[in-house]
Amino acid sequence: MQRSPNEIHRWGVILAGGDGTRLRALTRFVWGDDRPKQFCPLLGRRTLLAQTRLRIAACILPSRTVFALRGAHEPFYSRELKEVPPTQMVVQPSNRGTLPAILWTLLHVIQRDPHATVAFFPSDHSYSNEEKFVEGVESAFDFTEINSHSVILLGATPTQPEVEYGWIEPGAAVASRFGHHLMPVKRFWEKPSYQDAEGLSAQGCLWNTFVMVGRASAFVEMIQRAVPNMYRAFEPILTLPNPEMEVEMMRSVYEKLPIADFSREVLSVSAEMLAVARLGDVGWSDLGDPRRLMATLLKRHIENSWVTSESCNRSNLLWVRPDASFHLTGACTISDKIERKKGDRNESAIGIAETRPIDLAGLYPTGLDPKQRPETADRK
Repeated sequence: MQRSPNEIHRWGVILAGGDGTRLRALTRFVWGDDRPKQFCPLLGRRTLLAQTRLRIAACILPSRTVFALRGAHEPFYSRELKEVPPTQMVVQPSNRGTLPAILWTLLHVIQRDPHATVAFFPSDHSYSNEEKFVEGVESAFDFTEINSHSVILLGATPTQPEVEYGWIEPGAAVASRFGHHLMPVKRFWEKPSYQDAEGLSAQGCLWNTFVMVGRASAFVEMIQRAVPNMYRAFEPILTLPNPEMEVEMMRSVYEKLPIADFSREVLSVSAEMLAVARLGDVGWSDLGDPRRLMATLLKRHIENSWVTSESCNRSNLLWVRPDASFHLTGACTISDKIERKKGDRNESAIGIAETRPIDLAGLYPTGLDPKQRPETADRK
């Protein structure tokens, strides 16, 4: 792959400071501790964090990759990131939401490279077509290098009316000089009803992958406009005489911070500075939900020893046969559908149909003895 001459100013930030609460019942059952999902090998042998690192290494140098982490999670990432210099890790004292994490890492990068272009990546996502995804990231970098005031969001083509995702309603498409189509952002839809999601899909709206690319200066301008008080709290990072003072200063800042969401506080009020790039169907999935995780395993025919009826039940899921109602005891049998237990919202609409039945009979026991739990690189 031909590298851009501006590659030295291309930075990536992997957002890996979340607590993984929605999958905690499953990850605790399988691994026996409270490690967040990004530090678990949920799709094969590598952790989700490791898979994210490998994915973005195709377009961003490892030396220009920064990790947004949380101090309490150090036992789970210390061995995996043992070769990463401390200057490439922003370790938050607490989880105050995506906005503080993005703002801190952004200023951390600017302090080292005032001309940086930055891409932000969640650490708990999956793509079946990673090459196409990387091409989209590369195109976004190219575009922002000549449109320094825009931030590009990467949108995935929906394959179903998903009610747990954020959606982007785009405006009319405009062709860039690189032959890729970009669209202005008309509106954001957060976790719409099933009926609204059907309508959004029919209108050509996109799933918001929360992958964002832009000049660091454009992100700063957007944040300054939306949340000036929070920006002022973080701004002294840029003038610290010694970068090692950053952690101590942020400890006192975080003590006073409210929980703040970047999508709600910044993106939703900054449409004029945003554009969305259509990735197409790249097989994207946010793995923060047990149903989507299990569906991804099925669709990609990934066999993991912890996929059992018990692990499903711990996640408020039941394996069911196509012709059966809520019924499963013992080992997993033929399964081509996953449904939430009764009482979940939009219960009738969120079953996931597979193109062919997958025979799981006899592959997995009904439970895992703690001695059979899969080992990970950072397990003590």
